[in-house]
Amino acid sequence: MDGRTPPGWLTALAEAGARMEVPPIMRPPAEGGRRSAVLVLFGSGAAGPELLLIQRNDGLRRHSGQPAFPGGSFEEGDRTPEECAVREAVEETGVDPAGIVPLGLLPELYIRHSGFRVRPVLAWWREPSAVHAADAGEVADAVTVPVAELADPANRVVVEVSGRRTGPGFRVRGMLVWGFTAAVLDALLTLGGWQRPWNEAGRAEVVRLVPPAEPARTASGGRG
Repeated sequence: MDGRTPPGWLTALAEAGARMEVPPIMRPPAEGGRRSAVLVLFGSGAAGPELLLIQRNDGLRRHSGQPAFPGGSFEEGDRTPEECAVREAVEETGVDPAGIVPLGLLPELYIRHSGFRVRPVLAWWREPSAVHAADAGEVADAVTVPVAELADPANRVVVEVSGRRTGPGFRVRGMLVWGFTAAVLDALLTLGGWQRPWNEAGRAEVVRLVPPAEPARTASGGRG
């Protein structure tokens, strides 16, 4: 197979992802929310399929310090989720857009605590390029993570935030991936047939987090 051609497993994943069931907690409301997109970029590495993730800087107004897919809000000129996701990925990681082939969209998802309506864009990294923290104001690091590491039961945890169990998490490459990104990864592992038993007999490690307080609102109603 030519490296420029998406592999069969990825085209099958894109087809399955377009039909995936959205959990009630992630279903968007009928109205409201900020339109955004993230790039779920799969490549082929020495250990098999791998994904591009970023680590956000501490101290940001939203999702401070969290690992995430590259992405963000629609801006003027973004006509589609694909354009938004690729533009954001280039700005955040310096990835060469010529090597990215968008393959399909996952259903729109909703992040309740920040009010984002997110469209994940599944894509093939046909010509991998070097990545780094291109947006130093928001991104601390950009890394590729093998799917095999995400699926390894030794790297799986359950995350609690402020005493409330929220869902799956992953310890990979020195990061703790949780929240929205971990939920999407967990769904993709299942859809792609990579999921391995890891939560048997209640033996899953529980990681308890206390998220940082959001910046105080200014007198004008914005955030400082």
